Amino acid sequence: MVEIYHDQDGILLRKISEGNAQAFNTLYERYWEVVFTSAFKRLNNRDKAKDITQDIFANLWMKREALQIENLPAYLYTSVRNRVLNLFEKEKRYIPFEQLLSANLEFYGERADAVALRHEFLNAYKALVESLPLQRRKIFKYYYDEGLSTEEIARKLGLSRKTVQNQLGTAVTHLRANLSHLFFLMILLGTMSH
Repeated sequence: MVEIYHDQDGILLRKISEGNAQAFNTLYERYWEVVFTSAFKRLNNRDKAKDITQDIFANLWMKREALQIENLPAYLYTSVRNRVLNLFEKEKRYIPFEQLLSANLEFYGERADAVALRHEFLNAYKALVESLPLQRRKIFKYYYDEGLSTEEIARKLGLSRKTVQNQLGTAVTHLRANLSHLFFLMILLGTMSH
């Protein structure tokens, strides 16, 4: 989404906040396909992607007077991601940990430094998962890669559900702590690209 940022976005947003429907239509036509594609890539379902897209634009219009948007593509990207995650939660669908971790990387597009960072990030993630103690690694993979519930994992491994939850929490904390330097680089990269 970054690549298609338009200088006129700020002007259009100001007009929209004043209730200018023509400005909203221009913005809608400019970004509808980008928002839809971003939602569809995550959901692989045209109807749900369309619903999320319509919802984002309807929300933009209804809250036009209150919204303070400095970077429209970033705002739209975040809106898509949040709605998709909310939908997954509502449908009780599991979200692969890798997708959660690397969600912000997609925003920076296909610039060489972003691609290199994404590659480094995913390699570091995989290496960290493999370095977890065997039982913790199994629990983590069952939960995030295969989508099993903590109850199912507990039965499968002959453990208490509490043990599974504790092991999962420890694994996630370990990964977050060890990947935080790459998150910092991503944030840095993001501020440099605007």
